[in-house]
Amino acid sequence: MRRVEQKEKGTILWLTGWSMTDAVFDLLRERLPDYQHLSLDYSAVSTPEDMLDIVETTAKWLSRAVRSNRLDEGAAHGDIGMPELFHVLKGACGENVPRAPLLISGWSMGAVLALGLAAKGYADGLVLFSATARFVRDKKELSLGVHDAYVRQMMRDIAKDYQPDVESRFRKMMFTAREGEMGYADRLPPAGCWTPEALLAGLQILRYEDHLPDLARIDCPVLLFHGHEDKICPYDAGVELLDRLPRARLVTLNDRGHAVFLGEEVRIEKEWRRWWHEHKQELG
Repeated sequence: MRRVEQKEKGTILWLTGWSMTDAVFDLLRERLPDYQHLSLDYSAVSTPEDMLDIVETTAKWLSRAVRSNRLDEGAAHGDIGMPELFHVLKGACGENVPRAPLLISGWSMGAVLALGLAAKGYADGLVLFSATARFVRDKKELSLGVHDAYVRQMMRDIAKDYQPDVESRFRKMMFTAREGEMGYADRLPPAGCWTPEALLAGLQILRYEDHLPDLARIDCPVLLFHGHEDKICPYDAGVELLDRLPRARLVTLNDRGHAVFLGEEVRIEKEWRRWWHEHKQELG
């Protein structure tokens, strides 16, 4: 976890997508200097259970900290586990307590994780990019996701030590032809930052996490950004979230693919601030 900026307005926990480092959010975070920014690095986890554990533990701890105005609030409960997390958080925050409200922002796999956290009440609001509640779909629902056979093939190739090829193919799918011509792929962090074990863990999460049953009870406001030409998390998955989440807004970015925020930081900041201005009074 690292600290990007430290201010008083609120806290954003950033959850990045599969195979990516959180540096992909840097240009957007620069436009939000009035928030305290925290992010998780799960690029070296060994199992999907470890990934889910560190994400939930962090969100639970932060949720308690911002509500109690005490960084050590989680330690007082004794039911969180991972006591070293307190020291990681303290190092990321300095001596300052993370400030309410707690927003969780996730991209792709990170959005799947964020929905699970919101269903457990750990977020005051969600800002999600290229989001889906369930990544893998059956043949009748391929307009909403990808078939499990595709993910299983990625896992087999990684197990055969073809990790560079897998990441290269995945990155090519992220962009439209126009985005490729504009060089958006060059704005991604370098490939090869995740261990093979972490890549496999992330793919297992994408295969099995299903938050469709949870959507109706996510009562915090949710802002969705989705590219209309997204080939990885199809646009219809964003519409599905809009239809099923009680308090969602969908911003459609035409002619954009999976990395919808790259090059759109100015627009996203404006939409984000407008959306949150409408909701922040609800928190008192």
